[in-house]
Amino acid sequence: MDANNIKTELDELLAKLSDPGFLSSAQGETKKAGARIQKLQRMLAAHEALKNTDNELQALSDLKKESGATDEIAALEAEIAANAEAARAKIAELESENSSAPLPSDMIMEIRAGAGGNEASLFAAELFSLYSKFADRRGWEVNIISKSESEAGGYKEIIFEINGQDAYKTLRYESGVHRVQRIPVTEKQGRIHTSTVSVAVLPKVEDVDVEIKSQDIKVEFYRSSGPGGQNVNKVETAVRITYLPTGFVVTSQEGRSQLKNRERAMSLLRARIYDVKREAEDKKLAAERKSQIGTGDRSEKIRTYNFPQDRITDHRINKSWHNIESIMEGKIDDIVAAFQTRTHLKNGFEGGIE
Repeated sequence: MDANNIKTELDELLAKLSDPGFLSSAQGETKKAGARIQKLQRMLAAHEALKNTDNELQALSDLKKESGATDEIAALEAEIAANAEAARAKIAELESENSSAPLPSDMIMEIRAGAGGNEASLFAAELFSLYSKFADRRGWEVNIISKSESEAGGYKEIIFEINGQDAYKTLRYESGVHRVQRIPVTEKQGRIHTSTVSVAVLPKVEDVDVEIKSQDIKVEFYRSSGPGGQNVNKVETAVRITYLPTGFVVTSQEGRSQLKNRERAMSLLRARIYDVKREAEDKKLAAERKSQIGTGDRSEKIRTYNFPQDRITDHRINKSWHNIESIMEGKIDDIVAAFQTRTHLKNGFEGGIE
C-alpha cells in the first residue's frame, strides 16, 4: 500500500468521522474507523520517514559530487541508510498487521473445577487469584460475571472479564486443563492428590462482530444467590439469557444493576457464539496446525502444578519453571514470554503463536 493510497483512505475515514449521521448510525463502526485511522496514520508517518531519508541520501550524493567523499559524509550516509532500513521494516510490520484481522484486546475467562472435588474447587480459586494479580500488575481491569462457590470456600465455576491492552493476546494460550499435584490440607496420611481445573479463554467481541437478534434471546431476571443457593439480594438484579437457536444459557449476577448484568451476560454470549464459529473454522485447518505446542483443545492437559517438587511444567512446550509460590502470586511473565518467543512458528495452533 503506497503513500497515496494511504492518504486517500485516511481522508475518506476522517470525512466519515466528521459526518454526524455516521457517528450516530453505528457506534461499533465508529470505533473500527477510529482504530483504522490510527493505523493509517502510523503507516503514513513511516512512509514519510522513508521519503525524508531518500531525500537526505540524495542530498549527500550531490554533496559528494561537489566536494568529494569524506569520512564525515560516509558516517552520515551510514546513519541515514540505517534510518531508511528502520522505516522500511516499520512499513512491512504495519502492512503485515493490516493483512490479518486484529485480535480483540479484552477477554473473558472461565475457570471450572474438574476432577478432585473440594481440592479442585480450591485450586480454581487460586487460579482466579493468580490471573487477577497478573492483570492488576499489567494495569488491566477484572470484573466477575458469575461465580458458583463450593462449601470448601473455592469455586465450582467462576467467569470474569479482563479488560486491558492485549489481554486476550497475552493470555489466550491459558486455555486447557490445568492439573495440580499436592497434599491437601485435609489429607491426614500425607498422600499426594491429583486434581484438575479447566480454563477457557474467550475473546471479548463487539456486537458488530457477532449479531444477536432480539427474537433469538430470552432474558430473565432473578435474585443473586450465594453459597448453598440462598438469595443474597432482595431485588432481581441477576440476569439469565438463553440463546434460542443453540440453547446457550449465560448468567451474570455480580453487578449491582440489571443493566450492568445484562451487558456482561450479552458480552459473554457473544464471546461464546464467536468462539464456536472460530472453533469450527479451526477444525478445518487442524491437519495444518499440529506442532510441539499442541492443538489448543480445552480437553488437553496443558500444564501441571507439582507443589511437592516446586515445579510447574507446560506440556505443550516441554518447559518447566520453579518457585510455585511466586508464580501463584501472579508472576507468570516468564511463562507468557515462553509462548511469545514462538511468534514465527508456522504450524502453531490457531495459526501460530502471535
